[in-house]
Amino acid sequence: QVQLVESGGGLVQPGGSLGLSCAATGSIFSIYVMGWYRQTPGNQRALVASENKYGVTNYADSVKGRFTICRDNAKNTVHLQMNSLKPEDTAVYFCHALVTNLTVTGDYWGQGTQVTVSS
Repeated sequence: QVQLVESGGGLVQPGGSLGLSCAATGSIFSIYVMGWYRQTPGNQRALVASENKYGVTNYADSVKGRFTICRDNAKNTVHLQMNSLKPEDTAVYFCHALVTNLTVTGDYWGQGTQVTVSS
């Protein structure tokens, strides 16, 4: 089993900053990609940012230049630094990892953490 444990999030004013962290534990051989998705009521979960094991990053257009993803392959952790936050960034943020153990490869998700941007 693989668990993704998230930390961070909360309430911040527009223009402020927040950081989200995620640690993967359990039966892990390798993690090809780690990243963050977000979801608002009535909408599908959407990619915010991801980084693969080779350091290639991918960002949603709406967060480019404001958010930075940083992964530590040795520790199986990923951090999302969110700057210049806007009300439209308000969502539940989910950590994601594509994990390979000795027998299978699968998608794993964290429990989600609320980010609210409001004055």
